[in-house]
Amino acid sequence: MDTITFGAGCFWCVEAVYQRLKGVHSVTSGYMGGKMKNPTYREVCSGLTGHAEVCQITYDPKVISFETLLEVFWQTHDPTTLNRQGADVGTQYRSAVFAHSDEQLLQAQEWKSKLNDKQVFPNPIVTQIEKATDFYPAEDYHQDYYNQNGTEPYCQIVIKPKMDKFLKAFKDKLN
Repeated sequence: MDTITFGAGCFWCVEAVYQRLKGVHSVTSGYMGGKMKNPTYREVCSGLTGHAEVCQITYDPKVISFETLLEVFWQTHDPTTLNRQGADVGTQYRSAVFAHSDEQLLQAQEWKSKLNDKQVFPNPIVTQIEKATDFYPAEDYHQDYYNQNGTEPYCQIVIKPKMDKFLKAFKDKLN
């Protein structure tokens, strides 16, 4: 098994996407990239800790490649908006790849350069790409959020449209 940590806005959205991919063993919502140990959701939301909302993904590289995980990452959020995804604004919602190996770091940087060179997005990609630091799992009520709260307004208005697009685009990669 390998591990990668992605920040792509609200971790509820990221978690819902990656949970559905063949080869993904687990997805844990949490916090990474900040200054304090064991931050709470409230502290992270203040913007003062420096953490991003992230999902730590454990996957089987024999079933799903890191490249496929990156492809999903780039296509399921807007990597060109600094500290923002839709209505979610703040450093905790930044686009980030926290690499767990030098190879992941290099591949993510290469993808970012390639996408920028080809002008795939109308604006330059602002995604941070750096080595993984300490990961702090989010509180229990944040885990498996979409699966347990899919009828809630945020899930219906924000996550479901992303999920519909994702499910159509990656149907051959789903569990």
